[in-house]
Amino acid sequence: MPDPIEPAAPAPEPPQYRVYRARPRLPGRGGDGLSGLRRGRDGGGRRRARGPITPGRVIKWIVLAVVGWLLLSLVLFLLSAQFAQTRVGSDAGGELSGGGAPIVGTQTVLILGSDLRPKGSKEPGAQTSGPSRSDTMMLLRVGGGHSAKLSIPRDTIVAIPGHGRGKINSAFAYGGNALAIRTVKDFLGIKINHVVDVNFANFPGLVDAMGGIDYTGGCVVSRINGGYKNGGITLHLKAGTHHLDGKQVLALARTRENLCNRKENDFTRARRQQRILSAMKSRVLSFSGFIRLPWIAWNAPRAVETDMGAPGMVGLAASALTSGGAPTKVLPVDPATDEPLSATAVRQAVDRFLRG
Repeated sequence: MPDPIEPAAPAPEPPQYRVYRARPRLPGRGGDGLSGLRRGRDGGGRRRARGPITPGRVIKWIVLAVVGWLLLSLVLFLLSAQFAQTRVGSDAGGELSGGGAPIVGTQTVLILGSDLRPKGSKEPGAQTSGPSRSDTMMLLRVGGGHSAKLSIPRDTIVAIPGHGRGKINSAFAYGGNALAIRTVKDFLGIKINHVVDVNFANFPGLVDAMGGIDYTGGCVVSRINGGYKNGGITLHLKAGTHHLDGKQVLALARTRENLCNRKENDFTRARRQQRILSAMKSRVLSFSGFIRLPWIAWNAPRAVETDMGAPGMVGLAASALTSGGAPTKVLPVDPATDEPLSATAVRQAVDRFLRG
């Protein structure tokens, strides 16, 4: 008798699934391996060891720090040149030949410095406002591998357009930068691309931003703007090397009558100014100057008035710092009469300057 057929087993019920939403994990609480690696950890949440400090990594950090410091200085220089610098008038710009930034090509720059006395000076006859004479007149030839300086003695007798013959420094008093530029152009027969009028009120701030300079020279005793008793500066320097602040450097640059050596003349003064410029250049290129570079960059444009904008000032500064240290030549003038020695002597001096 056949076995009875057993009924089929019921089909198993399908498994039940539940969906859970994953919650974001807090930092440092594990997670997947990738997140741990992104946080500097291995897949097990353990912190990975940093690589060793190698000479290559140290050099990389130093290079990045130097580049950043230079970029900061450049930005401050551009901002100061654009917004804090005083521009010369349009009449002066009309006397210039232009020519772009000095670093692009060779440029001739006229450097002027007025003998205007500071307000509060008690020196008899001192001018504290209005037109003043140019205490310093110097031509720079920079850019395109050129480096030359030509100093024009301030008492040189020349023809001043519209005012007859007189001392060349009085052209600035008669007509400011514009007439000073025209007078120098007519006298020397050259083109002038740019003008820089040193602001004696702000110049000491530039030197102080450098931390002062080390000056080496002979004995100097002078009283600038009537000396200390009259609101000016009394300078006493023995022969040798001295560390000078901004006011002392300005007084030294403006010294015409050296009580320590009364035989000095404009040639001596030009050589002294050359030493000052060389000392300032050396200071900027030193390690101390690098540390102070942002402060120097901010104060440099404020110390001058010029026709150049920020790019032109950057070009002039770069050309001046990278050009050679050519000595300052002085235009030949008869010390007894303040007349140029001869037209030929002047022409030869100008030709040497343009070739420099």
